[in-house]
Amino acid sequence: MIQTSLIATKSGAVCKTIETCGKMKKAELVFIPAPIISHLVSTVRVAKLLADRDERLSITFLIMRLLADSQIDSYIDSESAACNLIRFIDLPKHEPDPNQPSRFLNFLIEAHKPQVKEEISKLVIRSELSHDWPRLAGIVLDMLCIPMIDVANEFGLPSYIFFTSGAAFLGLDFYIQDLHDEQKVDPTEFKDSDVELVMPCLANPLPAKVLPFSLFEKDVLPLSLRMIRRVKETKGIMVNTFYELESHAINSFSNGNAPPVYPVGPILNLIRDERSDGNDAYKDIMQWLDHQPSSSVVFLCFGSMGNFGMEQSLRQPPPKGKREAPSDYVNPEEVLPEGFLDRTAQIGKVIGWVPQVDILAHPSVRGFVSHCGWNSILESIWFGVPIATWPIFAEQQFNAFQMIVEFGLAEEIRMNNRKEFNMDDFEIVNAEDIEKGIKCLMELDNDKRGKLKEMSEKSRKALMNGGSSYTWLGHLTQDMIDNMS
Repeated sequence: MIQTSLIATKSGAVCKTIETCGKMKKAELVFIPAPIISHLVSTVRVAKLLADRDERLSITFLIMRLLADSQIDSYIDSESAACNLIRFIDLPKHEPDPNQPSRFLNFLIEAHKPQVKEEISKLVIRSELSHDWPRLAGIVLDMLCIPMIDVANEFGLPSYIFFTSGAAFLGLDFYIQDLHDEQKVDPTEFKDSDVELVMPCLANPLPAKVLPFSLFEKDVLPLSLRMIRRVKETKGIMVNTFYELESHAINSFSNGNAPPVYPVGPILNLIRDERSDGNDAYKDIMQWLDHQPSSSVVFLCFGSMGNFGMEQSLRQPPPKGKREAPSDYVNPEEVLPEGFLDRTAQIGKVIGWVPQVDILAHPSVRGFVSHCGWNSILESIWFGVPIATWPIFAEQQFNAFQMIVEFGLAEEIRMNNRKEFNMDDFEIVNAEDIEKGIKCLMELDNDKRGKLKEMSEKSRKALMNGGSSYTWLGHLTQDMIDNMS
């Protein structure tokens, strides 16, 4: 006999539960993250929030891999040992098709569909054979794994999206799809255009030059549009943002033309990276920071995938035409002017991997020169460290526009600078522009710093009991239960 009742969860929210023979039925969510460390970390964090909010929920991650990645391996090992509410299942590795480098991720997802189907089938059978096993409540997909909706539909399961970028970027996706499908406008016509676009998700007109490069590529655009259309098939979209930061964009979704949008961020990994333990490089950089005056240091970091041309990079770019992560030079002196490291030892550090969260939290750090990845933006806001924008690829130009124009929380080195994985040419940002941007960053007036400090406080309150994201997360768990068939 199946009965429906209402109980108060440990979060204090009242939600509907499903009981079988008088016993509370537990639910399981399957998460499928993209094989990118920044996406994986934020996806695991949001899964933990869900599991912590509702004791009925357990989480299973299906892990796709494209290439060997020790960073992903060590992260999964540490999370597996630390949290018994989340388990990880590794799926077989697949190599990309060298003839289709621009569609490598789509290939990866399509190739993994049979393995995902097999694993979900096991979970379904297990829950049907025993009432002690949790029942599948749905599949949560990374924003880059949208084709897996097919697997969810095959099993009659609700699907949800975890959107690791901001709400305005989600709104941009819907705007471009509507522009193409309903207004019959070809977005590729905006390439190298000076046109400014007015869209519901932004308070200010958007220069077409900061649109993601993928929207200008005729062979990639159809795939992007198909993915955007499919997002609308889902039961809900979790977005790594908070209402106070992107209220205009979040309110723009209230027209009912999209699935429910849940701002549940900022989702940050504030736990100390295990690579810091016993790491001489970590000790060295933290000791160096300890000896710097308060608010005197500018931190430059361009993410795990960021790299420039040979003339301007301290990273070794991947081989031409290869979709691989850049690597650090074993000896940076081979690409630096002779004697540079010795001359700057007291006033600067050149390093590879860094504990970004620890550095942004350090009192000696006053500014952050960033590629404007969304995770880095949220971390800069959390710690109240202003950004000078230097975007590279993907949606980073759009993020830079938001930080400078929409939020008024950043200074500009570049806003429409771009480099895509399949491009070898890359504009060199000259020393004068870099100097000007950093000077503006370090001399930021008290009004702007005060505005950033206020937003920093709001980002923290959003996750507290009664905060905006805390409340939205409660709505999400309620709706997940309601959507169980």
